[in-house]
Amino acid sequence: MPVEQITAPAAGTWTLGDRTVYRMGFGSMRLTVDPDRARAVRVLRRAVELGVNHIDTAVFYVSPGGPLGVGTGSPRYAIDLIREALAPYPDDLVITTKVGPSIDEASRHRELNPAELRREVEENLRRLGRDHLDVVNLRIVRRPGRDSVAERFAALAELRDAGLIRHLGLSNVRVDHLDEARDIAPVVCVQNAYALEVNRWADELLRVCGERGIAFVPFFAIAGAGREAGAGDEHDEALREVAHAHGATPHQIRLAWTLHQGPHVLAIPGTGDPEHLAQNVAAGAIRLTPGDLDRLR
Repeated sequence: MPVEQITAPAAGTWTLGDRTVYRMGFGSMRLTVDPDRARAVRVLRRAVELGVNHIDTAVFYVSPGGPLGVGTGSPRYAIDLIREALAPYPDDLVITTKVGPSIDEASRHRELNPAELRREVEENLRRLGRDHLDVVNLRIVRRPGRDSVAERFAALAELRDAGLIRHLGLSNVRVDHLDEARDIAPVVCVQNAYALEVNRWADELLRVCGERGIAFVPFFAIAGAGREAGAGDEHDEALREVAHAHGATPHQIRLAWTLHQGPHVLAIPGTGDPEHLAQNVAAGAIRLTPGDLDRLR
């Protein structure tokens, strides 16, 4: 089947709180790189046309600078582009955002205090043009022994109780963080860096999330060790052979492998390229065999 005819429903569904989403979503970070705003708007609208109804974003996804550290021209915020492209929003669209790290370039790894978290939630609301946020993930910097999430997650739980947030999640965490947060409020998703050959220490976290009915949402599923630098072309022979057998690209097989880790696993690949977007969405239709998975293991 031509790539352009495969849509997000091919990946199946999962429920985030009270919202059903297709397991193939879209990450908005890389949208900000291209100075051509119109191109980013086209990509977002095409994603929705292809059935995507789960978009990941953050107020600190911005270029120039931002997490990618690249770009030229005037500031371009991913959430501004989402509003420009998609408002008024489709009824089934779930926008997941993150709060927690400072957006000040000089202190990006300083975590926000409760008052600052509220201001960042309000900034997300303002830029998206919403009166509530569907899902907010508390993003942390892991520092063993001094990285409790309790105070900050409790602050977000208060905003949830006030109606500004519908559902809560966590990002860049361990199982003990999840336990700590769940004693405060329900957690609908965990978003961590995780890929075929990267951060496999999180296999246990992925398993625990599945047992508890919590979505596990890997980022850098394609980029892997390349992280913010993006996807490269270095793939081992097993990956290339599996890709050839399925008439797919190695990047598509990486996404397919991600989805095969459990029915609760959601993919959020990001791109500013319409062709790559269609290829990413089409990966949700790839069904790897037990033999494929053994070879990739």
